[in-house]
Amino acid sequence: MLLLVNVILTLWISTIGGQEKVCDFPKISHGILYDEKKYKPLFPVPNGTFFYYSCGYNFVSPSNSFWTRIICTKTGWTPTPKCLRLCFFPFVENGHSVFSGQTLLQGDIVQIVCNKGYSLQNNQSTITCTEGGWSTPPRCISTRKCLKSDIVIDNGFLSEVEHTYAFNKETQYKCKPGYMTADGKASGTVKCLQDGWSTQPICIKSCDMPVLVNARHRGNRTWYKLKEKLEYECEDGYDFGGGHTTGSTECGEHGWSHLPMCYEKECPVPVLDANVNAHPKQEKYKLGDLMKFSCRRRLTRVGPNSVQCYQFGWSPHFPTCKEQVQSCGLPPQLPSGKVKEIQKEEYKHGEIVEYDCNPNFIMKGPKKIQCMDAEWTSLPTCVEQLKTCGYLPELKHGYVLHPAPSYQHGVSVVLTCKKTYTMIGNNTVTCISGTWTEFPTCVATHELRKCERSKLGTRTVIRPHLTEFNHNARINYKCSGTYKYKQTVCINGKWEPEPDCIEKKTELCPPPPQIPNAQNMVTTVNYQDGETVAVLCKENYLLSEAKDIVCKNGHWQSLPQCIESEGFCGPPPPINNGDIISFQLWAYPSGSTVDYSCQAFYKPQGSTKVICQNGQWSDPPKCLDACVILEEVMEKNNIQLKWTNNKKLYVKTGDTVEFECKLKYKAKTPLHSFRTTCNEGEFQYPVCE
Repeated sequence: MLLLVNVILTLWISTIGGQEKVCDFPKISHGILYDEKKYKPLFPVPNGTFFYYSCGYNFVSPSNSFWTRIICTKTGWTPTPKCLRLCFFPFVENGHSVFSGQTLLQGDIVQIVCNKGYSLQNNQSTITCTEGGWSTPPRCISTRKCLKSDIVIDNGFLSEVEHTYAFNKETQYKCKPGYMTADGKASGTVKCLQDGWSTQPICIKSCDMPVLVNARHRGNRTWYKLKEKLEYECEDGYDFGGGHTTGSTECGEHGWSHLPMCYEKECPVPVLDANVNAHPKQEKYKLGDLMKFSCRRRLTRVGPNSVQCYQFGWSPHFPTCKEQVQSCGLPPQLPSGKVKEIQKEEYKHGEIVEYDCNPNFIMKGPKKIQCMDAEWTSLPTCVEQLKTCGYLPELKHGYVLHPAPSYQHGVSVVLTCKKTYTMIGNNTVTCISGTWTEFPTCVATHELRKCERSKLGTRTVIRPHLTEFNHNARINYKCSGTYKYKQTVCINGKWEPEPDCIEKKTELCPPPPQIPNAQNMVTTVNYQDGETVAVLCKENYLLSEAKDIVCKNGHWQSLPQCIESEGFCGPPPPINNGDIISFQLWAYPSGSTVDYSCQAFYKPQGSTKVICQNGQWSDPPKCLDACVILEEVMEKNNIQLKWTNNKKLYVKTGDTVEFECKLKYKAKTPLHSFRTTCNEGEFQYPVCE
């Protein structure tokens, strides 16, 4: 074929000079001229010149040849180049035709006979193969119609005016105000099918979510059916009488049975010992109000110096005043913990001792106890922390020397920046209850910003002749009208701490409250702003919301509740790419354990043994993806595996792979990048050039 075309083209080229050019480039719908990009610039062409063209997918030339020849004549191209559509005729559902299963050509007409009760679209009996396909779909559809009168909607209506509907036609109906469809919408649709309407629509009585006053509802529903109840609970510090904080209202024919409304709670005016002074003195005490105490006649206070009003009342208990108080002996031992300071034989009334938990244990309750008239306040509790931290997040331009797949609670890791980079922040991060403390950043040393003296305002600085200071410069300044110097450090363009001449008075919080159904945490120790106390519920009670209470602006905030557990645990949670290998039960008593196992090439992160405590399972492990080493990436980066000839292999998370440059190539990325660790299915390839 190519030889024939070349011969033709040679003959054509030899005749160009002596003949008139009469044929323009042929425009062939759904077709293309042979090598048209090459020959298109030569048009128009003279008589006698011929070419070949072919048609696209689902089209053929009138000659039905793959390549069809056309020749330039005085009257134009002969034969006229065109591509005709091929139409496949399928078997007809609910009808028949002698052409079923055949392929027809553009312009062909096909007759279809439909079964009784069916017809072609628009009641036709034939369809035609056109350039765009069949003129109408080769389908016999039902001629049955559905009547509007067949639909009866209580408390609703059809929104269209038609009285009859063709097969497969949909129509919309609407519900009256105060009513909704079964799926909670104001309108719905029904469809005309062979046997009639698809469904009989219904509109049911409903109530929209009411406006809640100082209350919140349980769940995320926005409407309710007739006789359904909406359960609600009062916001913190509110109830609806008699100390009740939860209730329900019912959807009725005329709306909700009552409007959920809660009122601000109050704490009763306390009855105190005659020698105890309390202030401020008020007729009413609202949630969050503080009451402070002092003793008359130079007596000694036994108990807290302040209490706070909570939704469950005043806490802690009110103090008393005594003429004489006694000292305490050695502080009690704390299981899985120890006293921070060197212990003494005797502690005076009011002295404080602080505890630490052993590694891999976290503290619940106040960390400090106080000697109160020969008795120590309640000990905290050290709870084993089963949550672990997974892989360290990537430190851009930095690294950790010896990474591990998981880290226990309390473990610290030292991070290092690469050469020519400087660390901003703490170089040590610690795993705390499954979460890493704040990570530092690595900034290019030449990009470190300086600090401006102007940011120090009118303060007097030791080196006033400098207008700016380098990173890590430490200066002393003092505020106008004072003699005491303060210190600040330049950290990448910012003074830390921010220079401040405003004297801030931070008020201490009262001793933390004894939350109902929490384990004993009675103490008389005051706390600084920002300090937290972790809450531990009693057996068979579970924490709701936050687990820690926070001292802020002299008040305790973020108080959780200890809610009674509905029973020990349900089935343990499933995990991706792993299985539970212990025999499974429908329910588990407290203290039960189950074991997990990861599938092939997946590595567990965290403990594979989980335990049921207080109705909840400890966190299950994660099965981390393996890394796949791909030959095409190694080929692109001009690298190869250092210790194996395998072209593709799997590497578990935490495993290390070593690469090297192929012969005649040199490393483009740093040398340490040629030893890379798989991290949850991902790792970085080195590059050679």
